[in-house]
Amino acid sequence: MTRGARLPVVAALVLAAVALVDAQAAQVYRWTDAEGRTHYTDRVDQRVPAGQVTGIEVVVEAAAVARLRVEAGGDGALAFVDNLLAGPIEVMLHADGGGPWASDPPLPARATVPPHSGALLARIVRGNPRLRVVAVPGTPNARPRDVEYAYPLQTAALRVQQAWGGSYSHADDENRHAVDFAAPVGTPVLAARDGTVMQTEARFGDASPDDEDDDALAARANFIRILHDDGTMALYAHLQPGGVLVRDGQRVRRGQQIGLSGNTGRSTAPHLHFVVQANRGMRLESVPFRMFGPQGILRFGPALSGGD
Repeated sequence: MTRGARLPVVAALVLAAVALVDAQAAQVYRWTDAEGRTHYTDRVDQRVPAGQVTGIEVVVEAAAVARLRVEAGGDGALAFVDNLLAGPIEVMLHADGGGPWASDPPLPARATVPPHSGALLARIVRGNPRLRVVAVPGTPNARPRDVEYAYPLQTAALRVQQAWGGSYSHADDENRHAVDFAAPVGTPVLAARDGTVMQTEARFGDASPDDEDDDALAARANFIRILHDDGTMALYAHLQPGGVLVRDGQRVRRGQQIGLSGNTGRSTAPHLHFVVQANRGMRLESVPFRMFGPQGILRFGPALSGGD
């Protein structure tokens, strides 16, 4: 899903590949104290009489991956893409409509953009096309190494809800080698490997059980994405609201607590969705991994039951 802008307006961006795009309503509470001052909080103060508290619905949207920026040039418009993540992304700039137009280089144009920086993708020399950007986390130069991952939960319990190739939600390229570890809400989540926190989302509440839109549910999962030194990325998903305990750009070590498990997004029961991914050229692909668990080396066969 993308949003575009017609030149020369400076705007908009796109989100892709687990950079979630749907919005969700969150609750803010308003109350007035004895001195007539109005307060806004994200939780109810138990000292305030219930009749004096008003709930306000506000829209929460997932953070963006990239931003399209268009600036006036000497003999045309310059289209930049800004990377908003603490790790590299691959982007492709497309043009739709706008009558006859021309650009240098011809569109679509593709580039890898370093963390928190921008790149000039094209110069529009004629016409007014509608620009849109597709962005994928990671660099296509990733070269996965054979390393042993640590168990990503601080618990001796081990129950796999869904393993590699699970028919419920592990049949696509991005999740074919994902594992769902059952865990009560609030279980400490640990880094399975050293890396840098590349992307986080922590603002979504638990999805409504009445929401039957699978795409919308999937887009409401809180998560942490950690970039490894070989270019692969580990995704820890379905964290509880506020369950991200690290910041973007932070270096973390194997075994360090990074979050709290939860039940957000498209989830049938509380669990941690863990997957290692690599950018294979404008698409994410999960890669097999070795992991040492509470009872030794883990082996992930076909899916067991439900999860995500």
